[in-house]
Amino acid sequence: MSIQDIIEGKKQWRTHMARVKALPPDYQIVYKEMQRYLFKVGPVDLPDGPLLPGIVDFFEEGVAGGRGVLELIGSDVAAFCDDLVKDSRTHADIYQESINGESGKAEK
Repeated sequence: MSIQDIIEGKKQWRTHMARVKALPPDYQIVYKEMQRYLFKVGPVDLPDGPLLPGIVDFFEEGVAGGRGVLELIGSDVAAFCDDLVKDSRTHADIYQESINGESGKAEK
């Protein structure tokens, strides 16, 4: 990764966070909780992938439609996040594969 890539990544992240800060306070709170949860259990490509910007797009549409954030996602934020990443490869998957791979080598 070059310095230009790092600089471009920071610019994109700042732009993304400016969009989040433009959301109403209740949306911001839920977004931050979703972000925290997804960084713990989410997909491997989360920082560079389309998931977080897609959530902001979804929230912006909800704001434009005059809907509350819990009307959009329901009352269980974690379940909503789990549903978003159900088919994605997560860090937990990689860890589990490494454990399974190491135990398989030891048995041979």
